[in-house]
Amino acid sequence: MSQEVSSRSTWSNRWAFILVTIGSAVGLGNIWKFSYIAGASEGSVGVFVVVYLACVALIGLPLLMAEILIGRRGRGNPVAAMLNTAEESGNSSWWALLGWAGIFGALMILSFYSVVSGWMVDYFWQYLAKGVQVNTPEETKAAFDAMMADPWRLSFWHTIFMILTVGVVARGVVSGIEIANKIMIPMLFLILILLTLWGAAAGDMPTALRFMFNLKVEAIKAGVVIDGMGHAFFSLSLGMGAIMAYGSYLDKDTNIGNTCLWIAIVGALIGLLCGAAIFSLTFGYGLTPAAGPGLILQTLPLAFSDMPGGRIFAVFFFLLVIFAAWTSSISLLEPFVSWLTERFGIRRSFAAWGTALPVWLLGVAVCLSFNEWARFKILGRILFEMLDHLATRFMMPLSGLAIAIYVGWRLGKVIVLDEIRLKQRMFRLWFNVVRFIVPVGITMIFLYELVLRDWFK
Repeated sequence: MSQEVSSRSTWSNRWAFILVTIGSAVGLGNIWKFSYIAGASEGSVGVFVVVYLACVALIGLPLLMAEILIGRRGRGNPVAAMLNTAEESGNSSWWALLGWAGIFGALMILSFYSVVSGWMVDYFWQYLAKGVQVNTPEETKAAFDAMMADPWRLSFWHTIFMILTVGVVARGVVSGIEIANKIMIPMLFLILILLTLWGAAAGDMPTALRFMFNLKVEAIKAGVVIDGMGHAFFSLSLGMGAIMAYGSYLDKDTNIGNTCLWIAIVGALIGLLCGAAIFSLTFGYGLTPAAGPGLILQTLPLAFSDMPGGRIFAVFFFLLVIFAAWTSSISLLEPFVSWLTERFGIRRSFAAWGTALPVWLLGVAVCLSFNEWARFKILGRILFEMLDHLATRFMMPLSGLAIAIYVGWRLGKVIVLDEIRLKQRMFRLWFNVVRFIVPVGITMIFLYELVLRDWFK
């Protein structure tokens, strides 16, 4: 049975929707994860970047359009949108489970995403208030290890970040989410441009660009290709219900294809600019780009300590990361909050804080998993690793696969064409990509992450 939504907010204009969706898509994945995955690719970095960009176009963009299509057609939270479109197209109401998978996947991700974002807030505060100075790799590692060993410190910054997130969502779609993104996304762009220019002046930009774009055919590895495909999928916040929820607030006159093209281009551009800024400093100060997840928190502080004005650079850099993480975390909380307000008529502020409480508690457990509870493991993984593994390697790709199958094979060509509104030739191309290329690509990512990663090392 479909769910009626009596009154529903809409974004004030097309550009507002573009900004909030960019805010959802551009997060730690585009800044932190892109840099360390690319850096860890070593001689295959060019392959990773090319595959990443190709898959943004062939997998990310088509799936982004499909998810927004469902949200706008269903005119409700992810569960209501799936129910409404399933009823209209004569499909089973069981498809609503796809909406639930996205919602709970988003909340699961938020529980540890907030913890990692808290690390960035911690480092921002350390540089802003104390002007951290480290001179050796051992000192940066010791500083990072000290933070990870302190459950109170981790929980404090996790709490601060959750309060920031809930405070925006509680204010509403236009007054909270839209206004916050209208402020933070332009500031994010400004800071990113300044940091890229600063990195070019203080670091070694030519070497960084050669490192990122030097495509060596002999360096092609199956694992790097799959990593590029996977990052393209995850860096656009797909399969979590967030994009579907945001699409439900989109007016009927906005062209989904043109809008999504802007979102995909900007998301990829931010990842590339961040990589250029980070790697220019990495090479300029003789550091290693293959530092893995510790690239930002254990390698860059050495560059910040050596470069002129490094403290100012560090403050703005971590502010950039915080803005990116904040806008993404808002989109992770919104799907369930919108379900509560629409399904039960609960006041938005109450729904937002009520939803945040169990997510915060799970995040506190994640903080403890790095220290006090480190010995407690699930299938050999601490809680942080288990939640990350379950959400990003199982729930997200399976949700993305189900969305492609639903739009490509079940929703109906007439409904899809009515929402997408592409010219006939472009529609056929996009529709066939959603039906065939996207499912195959996501299946490859899923199987690789599940059983094949060790084979391709």
